[in-house]
Amino acid sequence: MSLEENLSRVVARYDELRSLLSSSTGGGEDFVRMSKELSDLTPIVEAIDALNDAKAELEDSKALLSDPDMKDLAREEIDRLEDLVPTLEHQVKVLLLPKDEADDRGVILEVRAGTGGDEAALFAAELLRMYERHAQDHGWRFEVMDVNETDIGGLKEASASISGKGVFAKLKFESGVHRVQRVPVTEGGGRIHTSAATVAVLPEAEEVDVTIDEKDLRIDTYRSQGAGGQHVNTTDSAVRITHVPTGVVTQCQEEKSQHKNKAKAMKMLMAKLYDTARQNADDERAAARKSQVGSGDRSERIRTYNFPQGRVTDHRIGLTLHRLPEVMAGTALDEVIDPLIAEDQAARLAELGR
Repeated sequence: MSLEENLSRVVARYDELRSLLSSSTGGGEDFVRMSKELSDLTPIVEAIDALNDAKAELEDSKALLSDPDMKDLAREEIDRLEDLVPTLEHQVKVLLLPKDEADDRGVILEVRAGTGGDEAALFAAELLRMYERHAQDHGWRFEVMDVNETDIGGLKEASASISGKGVFAKLKFESGVHRVQRVPVTEGGGRIHTSAATVAVLPEAEEVDVTIDEKDLRIDTYRSQGAGGQHVNTTDSAVRITHVPTGVVTQCQEEKSQHKNKAKAMKMLMAKLYDTARQNADDERAAARKSQVGSGDRSERIRTYNFPQGRVTDHRIGLTLHRLPEVMAGTALDEVIDPLIAEDQAARLAELGR
């Protein structure tokens, strides 16, 4: 199917949905489903309209070239529109790419200290704060679900929920090993050390995505602990859930209520099982993703933060930014994320064009 035929099909479906919804009395599953489909198609149709308008303007401008009085103005417009039309065509093609069903969802973010001892734990804590500030900049809700701190303010591991529209689409390429190169505060000789932390970004699961049999769960309760292992709660409010068939374990101790901790641990468990199911159910997607900007493999080194040189390098696309403080503050993280998304889109467009 040509691009023009594809665009005509999209517009026809959009018009059909508008007609069906305008004549509907509202309510019911069909109404909700059609409303969502119309909402999804609206930005595509708006982009198609902008493209068609630009093409029409281009033809009108070309027709004016034969008018001596309008020739110079027409040439300026033609130059502008000949640059604009390919840009609009690219935008339309990107919008037409098959969407990951999880793109609009929130995520469960996991950060774990890797090699490097205390320095790795301190870096893990900085990464968590980076994502928290990035979430705040985007108006997303950031909620710490579980954290295991060290005595000096680092993190052995932590989990957080980030809620908002399109969070997974923006953050899904953050999964992997993040490496830091700097002189640790505990280093007296001024030598640069290399440490690492692992980040996992899992799309939040809905109840329809995952079926969990209560009989498959082992639920343990224990006292919440602070840094260094000291108890910060006198009741057994912390909850650890083990999904026996898979061995997946989640835990939460952030709330004083055992009931709330259990709910959060279940939310994390559902996300992990959903992520596993997504990976297993679509090997082709995983293979394609590996050829693009990352496999999602938690052991893959994806980025290096070099403090002495003030630079951040993403190894998957060879991108280097000399804006490390702003990236770590979360304010310039989009300057790393957006090129990753663009590279993924370009690779998928190339696949469709074969």
